[in-house]
Amino acid sequence: MSSDLWSFSLTTYARPGVEQACLQLQSAGVNVCLLLCGAWLGQRGVAFDEQRLQQLRGVATSWDIDVVRPLRILRTQWKAAATEDADLHTLREQVKGLELEAERHLLLRLERAAQSWPQNAETDLAAWLEGAAAEAAHLHRDALHQLRVAVTGT
Repeated sequence: MSSDLWSFSLTTYARPGVEQACLQLQSAGVNVCLLLCGAWLGQRGVAFDEQRLQQLRGVATSWDIDVVRPLRILRTQWKAAATEDADLHTLREQVKGLELEAERHLLLRLERAAQSWPQNAETDLAAWLEGAAAEAAHLHRDALHQLRVAVTGT
């Protein structure tokens, strides 16, 4: 597994079934960057606790609301029209790139927030994933399981 959160996220997201699982959770209101951060922390053996999760939520929430979501909304709004307008398609692809870059910055912020937390404790992957998915965890157990399998290989 990758040592930095961005590389870990790219590698994990590229595994079979993970993109679909993340999109399903995202549509239920889950912050996928926070979820991937939880997976990364769990894989690294960082012990889960609610205070740490809340600290990460504090980092993620405002950036997600103020930066990532507006770009995602704009990209989504242009989807249908961009299929028939080449100029709009080009602009939509640029917005998509900005959205990805905004997510990369969020992952960097989350990594910095967690950098001093001790590693190599007993893995708390399930606790991190369920904590990050919060209220959607009970509705999307299959998606969380898919992510857990992608991280652990089991």
